[in-house]
Amino acid sequence: MSGGRGYSLLLAGLGLLTAALFVLSLTLGPAAIAFGDSIAALFSGDGGPLVLIMQEIRLPRAILGLLTGATLGLSGAALQGFLRNPLAEPGLIGVSASASLGAVLAIYTGLAAAFPLGLPLAALAGGLAAVFIVQALAGSGGVLTVILAGVAVSSFAAAMTSLALNLSPNPFAALEIMFWMLGSLTDRSMTHVWLAAPFILAGWIMLFSLGRALDALTLGADAAASMGIDLNRTRRLAIFGTALSVGAATAVAGAIGFVGLVVPHLLRPLTGSLPSRLLPASALGGASMILAADILVRFAAPGRDLKLGVLTAIVGAPFFLWLVWKSRRDPL
Repeated sequence: MSGGRGYSLLLAGLGLLTAALFVLSLTLGPAAIAFGDSIAALFSGDGGPLVLIMQEIRLPRAILGLLTGATLGLSGAALQGFLRNPLAEPGLIGVSASASLGAVLAIYTGLAAAFPLGLPLAALAGGLAAVFIVQALAGSGGVLTVILAGVAVSSFAAAMTSLALNLSPNPFAALEIMFWMLGSLTDRSMTHVWLAAPFILAGWIMLFSLGRALDALTLGADAAASMGIDLNRTRRLAIFGTALSVGAATAVAGAIGFVGLVVPHLLRPLTGSLPSRLLPASALGGASMILAADILVRFAAPGRDLKLGVLTAIVGAPFFLWLVWKSRRDPL
């Protein structure tokens, strides 16, 4: 599958799978609506109940599932290539934890209740703040410095989130914080799509531009530099691209883990282990994984509101343990 024809077939297959899951996400749900009626309602302007369900509930949910999944898969592949660490994922540089902290503070202070977009805007601000702190801490240091800075920021954000939960005087606010941190696409609107999409797309442009540099980095930093790769520019694009896209995705969907770790690992053998090929494949694979998981949570426990992040963790945590076990026998 690693040849040119095999790679094209892989992308075509992933593209078709993503498109099929996107359509299923639009047409499946608690409301029993015929397929034809669902599609027709997407393009109707009569403002009836069916149109509202499709255009105001299911469409933004499907779009955000596509954007969030593609973001997590793409950023995971980019960070694994840049850091040359197969266990790297978007949370490693502190963006997810800091975005979560921003959302928690919005809930804790009452901003989320007073201003409808207060929560996603605060989460986005938290994610962007994290990347500037990581960049300032890392300076012109190498890969290890970036990782250490990210771990420090992530640990601090997690500690502050725990402090907010600990000091919350309102048990309902604490419950809301916990539910948000589990990750979900429920009750999202097109306003959330328009808020997150520009930042996500800007991050994608940065990350997709890294293909050649990441291929060169597989030979080592010195070899990449001798081939004309600007390592500082590559690092900035990787960090800021991840911050913009993952920060925006976390701002509207909450914390959803393991997608950026699992998807690149599953697809790497099928792409010839070339980072430039893994980037688009992981974006499509991540989108498929989130869309499939979001469809599953609607039916797995329809009366209990199973959270999307819980399901991805159930799948991702055992996979992570398997990777650790595998690395003991065959170093990654």
